[in-house]
Amino acid sequence: MSPWADGLGRAGARAMQLLALTAVAAMVLYVVLALKVVVLAALIALILACAARPLVQALTHHGWGNTGAAVTVFVCLLGAMGGIITGVVLGVREQLDDLVTAATTGWQHFQQLLAAGPLPALADADTVNVALAQLRDYLASAGARRSALSGLTVASEVLTGSVLMVIVLFFFLKDGPRLWSFVLRWFTGNTRARLAESGDRAVSILGSYVRGIALIATVDATFIGIGLWAVGVPLAVPLTIIVFLTAFVPIVGALVAGTLAALVALVTNGPVAALIVVLIVVVVNHLEGYFLHPVVMGHTLRLHGLVVLLALSAGTVLAGVAGAVLAVPLTAVAWAVLQVWTTRYQAGEDPVLGPDPVSPKESPADQVSRLNRRRYQRMRGQTRPAPWATPPTPRMPSHTPTPP
Repeated sequence: MSPWADGLGRAGARAMQLLALTAVAAMVLYVVLALKVVVLAALIALILACAARPLVQALTHHGWGNTGAAVTVFVCLLGAMGGIITGVVLGVREQLDDLVTAATTGWQHFQQLLAAGPLPALADADTVNVALAQLRDYLASAGARRSALSGLTVASEVLTGSVLMVIVLFFFLKDGPRLWSFVLRWFTGNTRARLAESGDRAVSILGSYVRGIALIATVDATFIGIGLWAVGVPLAVPLTIIVFLTAFVPIVGALVAGTLAALVALVTNGPVAALIVVLIVVVVNHLEGYFLHPVVMGHTLRLHGLVVLLALSAGTVLAGVAGAVLAVPLTAVAWAVLQVWTTRYQAGEDPVLGPDPVSPKESPADQVSRLNRRRYQRMRGQTRPAPWATPPTPRMPSHTPTPP
């Protein structure tokens, strides 16, 4: 009898397979982190290209050439991004010191309110003084100088990644379908159909997510900015810009922006104004969560809040701020692709478990358009022709003179 035939042997075989898969995953993660600049640049370019691809298709349908449409959308996209970055820098640069001072003073006032109330202070004065002294000692140490050098390295990496992202974005806009067709031509049958469906879903999810989250961030910043202006908060412009930027990080971004706005309102306008700002932020976030987000996103993002928080945490640990921004859409893409490649998940109504917690109204197959469904079916019927089945190239008969 084989030692691998019993239960313990099968468990050992599964453990060896799991260790092998873990080793491969660790190697892939190591390579990704080693090439973090290239990977992040390619991912950001891919997401932006997915969001702008409908504009290229609309121009080509109206008679534009593919190159002309791609160049036009590329220039407009760069202009919009440059305008946003310029507006953010000009809006925050002159009032950044005042914003930091107001936030710090607001935190101190908040602690004083807690100390005067029934709850204890979060940190006493001695603890704060010790922390400030340690910060001064660190700034005067050699570690701070090394951190400054590493900061220059990070700045160079950001510049390199930005240039690479712009170049990759142009080629994705211009030759994205051709590049994907090149990948699909290495596969046939059911594998090609699943890869094609995975790519279509990834493009749809990434594009819809970027367009939706940009609209939601604009609406949040507009309403919260109007509320801050109505209350009379003096730093309404930089706070509105911060609300817009943090809206691209789900759940956590709204909490950070709301806390900062409340602290500034506390030190500049008093506790009543701070309470009003908190109410405004809560109302806007509830409108986003229960009305705007479902309407704008639709079926794009179907992730539980716990999954979103875990994805944000993992993305932040692996890639910092960029990882926090990219974690949620990439997780949504991973879930959609998993639904394409496996049938283990039993979607739909279950007589014992009840409604489906992920897709209560439709199965993953229902999310595919009729045109794409026929296209995938044709791909499944394709097979790779054998080399000997290729008809030979006809050869012209050679002319031989007729003997007399």
